[in-house]
Formats: sequence, C-alpha cells, structure tokens
Amino acid sequence: AFRPHFKTHQSAEIGELFRKSGTDQITVSSVSMARYFSGHGWNDITIAFPVNLREIDEINELAGKIRLNLLVDSAFSATELKKSLRNTTGIFIELDNGYHRSGLLPEQTDETDKIAETCGKSDLLEFKGFLTHAGNTYDAKNRNEILSIMDETARTMKKWKERYIHRFPEIINSYGDTPSCSLADELNDFDEIRPGNFVYYDLMQYQLGACTFDDIAVAVACPVVSVYPQRNELILYGGAVHLSNEHLADNNGRKIYGYVVQLTEKGWTKPLPGAYVSSLSQEHGIVRMETEDLVRFKPGDILGVLPVHSCLTANLLK
Repeated sequence: AFRPHFKTHQSAEIGELFRKSGTDQITVSSVSMARYFSGHGWNDITIAFPVNLREIDEINELAGKIRLNLLVDSAFSATELKKSLRNTTGIFIELDNGYHRSGLLPEQTDETDKIAETCGKSDLLEFKGFLTHAGNTYDAKNRNEILSIMDETARTMKKWKERYIHRFPEIINSYGDTPSCSLADELNDFDEIRPGNFVYYDLMQYQLGACTFDDIAVAVACPVVSVYPQRNELILYGGAVHLSNEHLADNNGRKIYGYVVQLTEKGWTKPLPGAYVSSLSQEHGIVRMETEDLVRFKPGDILGVLPVHSCLTANLLK
C-alpha cells in the first residue's frame, strides 16, 4: 500500500494531484497538519510522530471524523490513550531501526508486548502494526549502503510482525524514507510505504543518488539585492528563514546551502557552474559565483535556489 507523507509539500492543491492518481490514505507529522488535510477531504491519516498526550482533545476531535492512526513507543503512552480516547483510533508501534531518533529497539519486546496487550484489552485502540522511518539512509554513502539499511530494517520488522500476527492477524509493517523507496527495485518486504520528499526532491537526495537535477521540482525565487564583483559574491534576499540552515559538503569540503539556477518561463536552468549559496544569516543569502556569470546580474534580478532540504524550505515558505 502507498501512504505518501504530505509533510514535504503541506499543500491541498498538490494533495489533489495525489488523489486524482488514486491515493486515498496519507501520512502527516503533526495533529495540526492532520486537521488541515482532513479539512480538505482526506479521511484516512497516519500521524507519523510519537503521540503528544497534551493534544488529546484535538486527537479525539479528529478521530471522531476520520480514520486516524497514531504512533506510540511506550506502554505509558498506550495506557494514557486507553484512558483518554473517545473514538476508535489506530495504533502503530514505532520501531527504531538504527536511526536513534524515536521508537523502540528490536530487543525491547517486553515494551512492545505491553503496548500490544493494552491495545488488545481496549475497545478503542486498534493495533495496526509497526512503523519506522529509516532516516539513517540519509547518512549512507551510496546505493548499496542505502539498500542494506532497508533490507536489515525489513528483516527486523518481519520478526516483530511474526511475533504478533497470530493474535492480531490484520497488522502491517509500514516503512518510510525517500532514498531507499526511490532506489530499490522492489519494495515487497513491506506492507506499506510512506515516502514524502520525492514529491519535490532536493540537493540532499541528489547527493545520495536518489534523483537527478532534472527530478528536483522546487526552487526558491530570491531577489538579488547586492553585487560584489571584487569578491565574486552577490547577496540574495533569501536567508535561513527561507531556505533553512541545512547544508551539504561538496567534494572540495565547501559548505553548500543551495545551488543557483536561472528562472525561465517553463521552470529553471541547470545549476550555474561554480555558483552556490555559501553562507546564510536570517535574511541574507551569500552566493559565490564566477566573475563571468556575476557581471550578468544586478540588484532587482531574481535567481532561483535549489534547496538542500525541500521539506524544511517548503514549510518555511508555505
């Protein structure tokens, strides 16, 4: 099953493109995002973030309107939900596949047993299975490393599922990350996939080999405000509050906060050779550029910046 993560675009209009292609279930990362998309007709939503018990009133309201799935990684949270929920709600147990952000480690079966037992004793907690985000694929160096992480995660999730499938025959394994979902030849080891970044891609995905420059579908239009030929730099009105502060290192060890393109009637060009955003402050973006390109631009011109991480950039500019 395909349950795309909508946190990358957070757009009802782009959501409609998915709906027209047959998608009827989605993933989000917050209660407010779930409320937004439920207001645009989406009625089967997973919030892929550990449940925030302080939002129980909003959760109850949503669960009364749509099919809502929540994420837990502790017996405490499951017990609190059992006490507080007023409507049937799906519960996924989050697996930490080695990313070490949130979730239970494979050996923490005592905790998963308690969560499953709590769900089994509740009329409102519907145990849906196991969910993970393989964020450690973003630290991989090549396709083989990415697929190795995916394969190891699949083996772990299979063991967890087999532990509970007899008592809960409908449970599934839900897996999400764009690099491996983009690079794998098949994804049959999982019952559900939840990639999100692929809707835009970005420089991070390009560096991982998950996409080409031609696949990147987002650029930030930034006005030129100052040009400094003597130092081969120009200043964009496009800083950390627009692009986020994430960066990559290129082959020369330089920090890259974005690649620079020229905008066209149908989109934008390939990145200008040697041009990159070298530094960001709150509103300023400093661009390094070869002299022959730099002299073509003046204050008031608009350049495009391909972002390092489109999820953060799209959120900042929504």
